[in-house]
Amino acid sequence: MAVDGAVETPESARPAGQAVAYVVDLDEQLRNASKMEALGRLASGVAHDFNNLLVAIRGYTELVAGTLARDDPRREDLDQVLRAADRASEMTRKLLALGRQQALEPRVIDPAATIEEIGPLLRRLLGEDIELIISTAPGTWHVVADPGQIEQVIVNLAVNGRDAMPAGGSLSIELFNAELGEDVSALRPEIPAGQYVALAVSDTGVGMDADTLAHAFEPFYTTKAPGAGTGLGLSSVYGFVKQSGGFVYVGSEPGRGSDFTIYLPRAGDMAGRPVPVESAGTQGGSETVLVVEDDAAVGEFMRRVLEPLGYRLVVTRTASEAVQFAASGEPIDLLIADVGVPDMRGPALAARLTDARRDLRVLLVSGYAETALIERGEIEAGAVFLAKPFSAADLARTVRLALSGRP
Repeated sequence: MAVDGAVETPESARPAGQAVAYVVDLDEQLRNASKMEALGRLASGVAHDFNNLLVAIRGYTELVAGTLARDDPRREDLDQVLRAADRASEMTRKLLALGRQQALEPRVIDPAATIEEIGPLLRRLLGEDIELIISTAPGTWHVVADPGQIEQVIVNLAVNGRDAMPAGGSLSIELFNAELGEDVSALRPEIPAGQYVALAVSDTGVGMDADTLAHAFEPFYTTKAPGAGTGLGLSSVYGFVKQSGGFVYVGSEPGRGSDFTIYLPRAGDMAGRPVPVESAGTQGGSETVLVVEDDAAVGEFMRRVLEPLGYRLVVTRTASEAVQFAASGEPIDLLIADVGVPDMRGPALAARLTDARRDLRVLLVSGYAETALIERGEIEAGAVFLAKPFSAADLARTVRLALSGRP
């Protein structure tokens, strides 16, 4: 049975009575893994750049809406623009997920409780012609993951299964503990031996042939009719699982359904996840804010939001311009720096300026997720951070947080 970059689920990790034969092709695994990494980098880069555009689209739409009376009929037109921006933001989130760059809010959760809570929704989603079978083994371990994303993964897999069973069938969701030994690590060196929680979603649908299976996790790849799907469902599943420290197996044959099995490390094996930033009010201030943002539209949007709140804004497009302004001796209370400033990374610029100005506050901004930047060592856990795309209210609240000295 052909698989996408992985061997079939090891027999030792499956519940009794569910042994599955598997075939190992290490060269094919390596090719598929390299392909997914390259696609992930490409998708994340596109999403990052598009997030800058969304900041401008959302931001200036909000500014115009703020000038209209509540009963102005043009408000509905602007609301449509904002709703479209929200949908576009959701698509960029899925693209970032493929490259393991999406914003997550991980915490210790009980996946069995998550499945139980989402069960009624799944039954409505699947309809009367599809039998839903949910089985959670007693004593299932906890995991460190974003609960909302766990739910989205289950929904994505359930929808795929439903669409593969137009004449009805059954969809099973199983949750069980899995001990993966050194034999698995020998086959897949990137998978450490250890304790995992496994989530298996299986359907009795039409299945996939070898070619479809090989492309299953690629972004925008879909076998559905035009307009019936974006092709981002399975790619976002793949990205979330990888970003959460896990991995996914898939097996399928034409006419015999599909079986997706996701493995997430048992809680306790993962640590150091950042805590979501606490929200604050949107009050303004009189401080001087130095902005370093290479996208002119985003920088101007920050000025349009913050200056009416009383702040003094100095907007630059390069790190060298910011260093030059800092050398003038002018007061600076807050540095807002994009992580990806071309001539000097935002964190490096912040370190340089804070060496000379110990009381300088810093707010880092990026189209990539905070968790991904921390894992890559680009920013430190606890840094004040704002992810793109952001709204005017998001910006105002986070600036106030940064100036107040709260993490």
